[in-house]
This record gives sequence, C-alpha cells and structure tokens, in this order.
Amino acid sequence: MAVDRKDNIIVAAEKTFASFGYKASTMDLIARTANVGKGTIYTFFQNKEELFYEIMNKFIQRLKKVAMNGIDPEEPFFVNLHRVLYKVLELRKEHQLTIKLTQEIRDIGTRQAQQALENVEDAILGFLEVYIRDAVEKKEIKACSPKVTAFVLLKLYVALVFDWEEHHEPLTSDEIADLFDLYLMRGLRK
Repeated sequence: MAVDRKDNIIVAAEKTFASFGYKASTMDLIARTANVGKGTIYTFFQNKEELFYEIMNKFIQRLKKVAMNGIDPEEPFFVNLHRVLYKVLELRKEHQLTIKLTQEIRDIGTRQAQQALENVEDAILGFLEVYIRDAVEKKEIKACSPKVTAFVLLKLYVALVFDWEEHHEPLTSDEIADLFDLYLMRGLRK
C-alpha cells in the first residue's frame, strides 16, 4: 500500500513539474494532484528537491534502458550509435518534463532545472563514453579519447536533431544517419 502511495505521489509530482515547472510547483500543488495530504508526501520525501531528483533519476534510468536496448551486437558501431542516439534524443524530446525544464531554464534560469538537465546529459555522455571505449578496444573504431568523442558525437547529434529544426525542416532519421556517415566515417576530404 505504501509503495502504491509513493508511486502515486511520484506520478502526480511529475505531472505537476511538467505542467508548471520546478520553481512554480509547490508541495501543496503536488499533494492536491496526488489527492493526498501534504504530510503524506513528507513521509516519503524530505522536500520538493528530493522528490524532483527521484523523478529525474527514474527518467535517467529509463534513458539508459532505451540506450542499452538500442545496441544490437550484430550491427556495426555507427549503426548502433545512430540508433541509440536517435532513440534517446527522441525520448528526451517527447518527455514533457524535460521540455518544461528547458523552457524554465531559458525563461528564468532555475538552478535545479539546470542541474537536472545536466544530470541527464552526463548520463548520456557516460553511456556513450563506455560504448566508445569498448569500440576502441574491439578495434571497431580508431583510438580516440572516449570522453571527448562522446561529447562531440552527442553535440553533433543534438545539433542535427534539435538545433536544425529551429530554422529548417526536420531531418529524417535516415538523413541524420547519412550525415553521420559523411562527417564521421567518410569525412569531408576528397
């Protein structure tokens, strides 16, 4: 019963944060959304920040699961890389809470929202770093700094998926894969 109540609070809090952002969400509002007394929330969480980070950590675990499921050992490195990045960024793009947090950071710069999205990015980078290190060890790709390469790959992918769409028609998954092939596998040199 307590687990159900805690899960209900987490679901209600995520909806509240996604609707109002971190800063504007109060424990009273979360309690009303969860249909519980505010004291019930405090039996599970010390404060709003702890509840918020519980939600974000669950989202990070979900991202990691999506990333792990995107790897097919029978496929080449770059095919898997594209699939993983596309799925992870699509999930992030559709996740209402991360959308709201991005808006909140842009509009008012809430520190907790910024930290939460940095944690999401760090988790993605950490996953990529391990995947790249394994690919280097297996000689699937050239020797490189896994940390720097993870950063470059993620930023390139984010630019193609998110930034490009701000002023252009969105690229398809196949177009992004072709661009990754051009820039990373074949290169621009004639």
